[in-house]
Amino acid sequence: MSRTEEFEELRPLLFAIGYRILGSVSEAEDAVQESWLRYEASPTRPRSAKAYLSAVVTRVSIDVLRSARLTREQYVGPWFPEPLLTDPYEDPERSAELADSLSMAALVLLERLSPLERAVFVLREVFGFGFPDIASAVGRSEAACRQLAVRARRHMDAGRPRFEADRKEREELAERFFDAFREGDVDGLRELLAADVSMAGDSGGKAPQWAKPVFGTENVARVLAAVVPPLLRIGFAVEQHDVNGQPGAILRDRDGKVLNALALDIVDGRIQTIRSVINPDKLGHVGPVADAWAVKREVVEARKAGADPA
Repeated sequence: MSRTEEFEELRPLLFAIGYRILGSVSEAEDAVQESWLRYEASPTRPRSAKAYLSAVVTRVSIDVLRSARLTREQYVGPWFPEPLLTDPYEDPERSAELADSLSMAALVLLERLSPLERAVFVLREVFGFGFPDIASAVGRSEAACRQLAVRARRHMDAGRPRFEADRKEREELAERFFDAFREGDVDGLRELLAADVSMAGDSGGKAPQWAKPVFGTENVARVLAAVVPPLLRIGFAVEQHDVNGQPGAILRDRDGKVLNALALDIVDGRIQTIRSVINPDKLGHVGPVADAWAVKREVVEARKAGADPA
């Protein structure tokens, strides 16, 4: 098998590693490309292409994450990962770990770890790498990697959300939620929300968004009541789609451009968390991006028109 063929066979795995470390589709793709360039330029062929390329994409991702830390710490509002609609890597033996680690909730939690802890956790807990390979990838001893893994696992276990176990039930509830969303049925939406539901948006200061996260059934329902009907009135479409392995949707304007991505956490038969990614910098890989500020102006006008007497 040629180097090119080996690399292309491993590309889905390399992207999956990079995305989970970085939380960014574009940065993960860049890390994968850099891995190829280093592999292609290597004068000798490694004994294991998988071990070599996984180590390279991990090291590149750690470097990118370290350089991005300050920017993320100064980020305006909540930080969410770039939405991923399809994970290119599949492994039936680790399907549960792969799905769990892909959720927005898990990636937000991973963001709190140090770059090394994050990389070790991803390689060990998600992809099942042995500690010798992990030590080689992150440039630490096996003993140090074991300690990093223990710390990372403890932190993740403490904050890990409980998702709906039955995928079919979760998808049916999400379908009811988005049916109510499309119909502008705010009472129907309210019935599906958990008492302590939270809703937050990632605009990065580059798009209009709720000033702060919203908590509680009535508060979330009130925001949905203010936003959903006028959006539908001006021709927005709700395209139901898994987002980061969880039920979600893409909102598109009348021209098919992307306004935002919604991801739902479903626990005990209710919507527990609603996350919205509206930062245009994080949506370009999904499709052409709508002008969110222009949309806001239209929504305000539509709301006024809806309030006017017939």
